[in-house]
Amino acid sequence: MPEKILIVGGVALGPKAASRCKRLMPDAEVTLVDENVYISYGGCGIPYYVSGEVQNLDDLRATPYHTIRDPEFFRAMKGVTVRNQTRALSIDRAAKTLLVKDVISGKEEKLPYDKLVLATGASPRVPPVEGKDLKNVLSLTRLEAADAIRTACQEGKINEAVIVGGGFIGLEAAVALADMWGVKVSVVEMMDQILPGVLSHSLARMAEHDCVSHKVDVYASEKVLKLEGKDGAVSKVVTDKRELPAQLVIFAAGFIPNGRLAKDAGLDVAPFGAVVVDEHMRTSDPAIYAGGDCVAIRNIITDKLGYLPLGSMANRQGRVIGTNLAGGDATFPGYVGTWAVKLFEMSFCGTGLTVERARKEGYDAIGVSVEQLDRAHFYPEKNMMSLELVVDKPTRRVLGIQGACSAGDALKARVDAVAGVLQYARPTVEDISNLEVSYAPPFASAMDVVNVVGNVADNVLAGRFKPVTGDQFMELWKNRDQNHIFFIDARPAKAGQAVQAQHPEWHSIPLEEIAARVNEVPKDRPVAIICNTGLRAYDSLLILARNGITDVVNSTGGMQAVGKMGLKP
Repeated sequence: MPEKILIVGGVALGPKAASRCKRLMPDAEVTLVDENVYISYGGCGIPYYVSGEVQNLDDLRATPYHTIRDPEFFRAMKGVTVRNQTRALSIDRAAKTLLVKDVISGKEEKLPYDKLVLATGASPRVPPVEGKDLKNVLSLTRLEAADAIRTACQEGKINEAVIVGGGFIGLEAAVALADMWGVKVSVVEMMDQILPGVLSHSLARMAEHDCVSHKVDVYASEKVLKLEGKDGAVSKVVTDKRELPAQLVIFAAGFIPNGRLAKDAGLDVAPFGAVVVDEHMRTSDPAIYAGGDCVAIRNIITDKLGYLPLGSMANRQGRVIGTNLAGGDATFPGYVGTWAVKLFEMSFCGTGLTVERARKEGYDAIGVSVEQLDRAHFYPEKNMMSLELVVDKPTRRVLGIQGACSAGDALKARVDAVAGVLQYARPTVEDISNLEVSYAPPFASAMDVVNVVGNVADNVLAGRFKPVTGDQFMELWKNRDQNHIFFIDARPAKAGQAVQAQHPEWHSIPLEEIAARVNEVPKDRPVAIICNTGLRAYDSLLILARNGITDVVNSTGGMQAVGKMGLKP
């Protein structure tokens, strides 16, 4: 008899697993159950529909050859039966049946299975605040919500919006509303920075400045207390610090894995609610698989169970599950956490741990940052790239890398290169210094920026200099009356003297002059050096060291990093 395969969930993993299984085992009876009308759509593309960059909502449901992935498509093209608007209620593991309910008629029935796949996804995290059920309070995870938001913007009904949550979806929504529709957007984030957990504080300041400079207000370390309405629709957001007018509120404060169906069936579930699976994506019941946003999987770096709801992850896991449903032996090793997000002028990308997260995991970690051009300095088209490498000091093991650049594709290429090494090895600083990447002047420097950040990390670990980030340097400058630091600007004279003219305590001593003017630098005070990117400052501190001046800090990233954070002397 043909094997009966039931799959619960039809957005990303479910359709991928179903299609893969049918390709490998054509005689299987594969049925996909989903409670919604729409299935198999690119949820990560929803903000780009709201922004107008994706013109048609159906484009998010279409194949690359422009066929809509609806139930009829799966029946005719894939041989998969789709029962949408059908809710899964419970699993009887002993009888191997799934109780489902038609959400239109209310009729319930039991569907038999030989193997079951749980692709139940996750639900937006909505704080239990007063007013959350008002009209125009939405989450940006379903096509219906995306259509409602874009229609309201097109009709001029939205002048002010509040995004609750400064993660990927929240910031993408903020960009979409502000850039395309001219909506006044405020982002409220309860953590002390946007993109918490994936960017260091310094890089997060760059992301915040990119938002603020494009008239998106960012309120970090702030908590939403309640929503107020008028005529049944939201009109105001009240936080613990202010009141914000809003005709639209989007909750983008993270996700809660939908593990209840699995838990009620007695399957192993992690403390945070996600279904526990092995490397074959099997649950604690060998007849039941699970994947996508509802599962806990191994973080390869920490070797602990973690959670990362990404569409790319779900698709890769879906292929693994589909292979195993058909009798294969595919495995999913876990994740290192690779991501990318495009804001206004800047894109941000990362993989692995941030320095703050690494320290919480018990590593003696440092973050080493650089600013360098993404292409040869003599090539006419180039962009300044920020990279921060996270390293465990005792072992020199690389734990992660994050960065920022106006050229998102160039940034992603560097981060992806490191992600591949992190996934299959335990790289050290030397591995990054010597990482082989393609070179031609239109694409990279001969000593690529990713190699440079490895080299700088090596210098820091060897004690050759003491780094400070751009914001740390400016904090030292802010408190100069208390710390008695001697500040040196090693940029060419014109740039440094422009600041010195306003601030006499800012000493313009260009790299080319520092050897001849070393007597101007006091030996009884700490010294802080800055230049444009950090390179001239490093050469300057080497000259100072040869002259007995060693209590020196160097601003890695220099004025380029300072400017990206919206700071200035």
